[in-house]
Amino acid sequence: MNGHTNGTNIFADKATFIVRRMLSDPEKKWVTRDFTGDSGVSLGMAQGTLEAMAKKGYIERVKRGPDSYALLTNKDELVKDWLVEYQFELNETEVYYSPDKNILSKIKDYLKDKLYALTLHSGANLITSFVVTDQVYLYFRPDNWEKEILDLRQQLDLKELVRGGNVHIVRPYYKNNVFYGVRTIKGYKVVSYLQLYLDLYNFKPRGREHAEYLKKYLEEKGKNLYES
Repeated sequence: MNGHTNGTNIFADKATFIVRRMLSDPEKKWVTRDFTGDSGVSLGMAQGTLEAMAKKGYIERVKRGPDSYALLTNKDELVKDWLVEYQFELNETEVYYSPDKNILSKIKDYLKDKLYALTLHSGANLITSFVVTDQVYLYFRPDNWEKEILDLRQQLDLKELVRGGNVHIVRPYYKNNVFYGVRTIKGYKVVSYLQLYLDLYNFKPRGREHAEYLKKYLEEKGKNLYES
């Protein structure tokens, strides 16, 4: 089962704004205007996405004239189908090498005023400490990719290798919404729990294992995997 209905792919970048918002507050009665406005999507996108979600059975729409609303009724199925549609490899990744054992901390200091967020094991480990790895994965979305990457590489002395590398700079597939719900953990910006789960789930090595552990860990702490 995929997310395409009536030409609306609910797992496409902009449409996931609606999916992410609904998952973050699963009991809420949502109206279309909750998703529109300055930081939201167009009215047409909101209506099309809600219609597609209703057809898939993820939400129920209660029609009461001006008091109509939508309720998320099948979040587990929704996320399961999203995991079929998405894998981390849809992002574009540039890989570099640093011998510096403190490279993660130096990256954090260098990027502190820029739009970035850690993901995969390097993001999730700040919550779980589950996988021992020296690999750094981070989303980066500068205004000028070539210039900013060059500056970053020069400042941090990152090398390009034919193979191997431990610093992965990622151009996000979800360029609008990968930063939705970013939180600061131990001084680092990290993607939302949901995005961590999505990125890890189909990732090798040990991604699914870490995704499931993260979900269980958050549940034990009384947190919602989908909260933003």
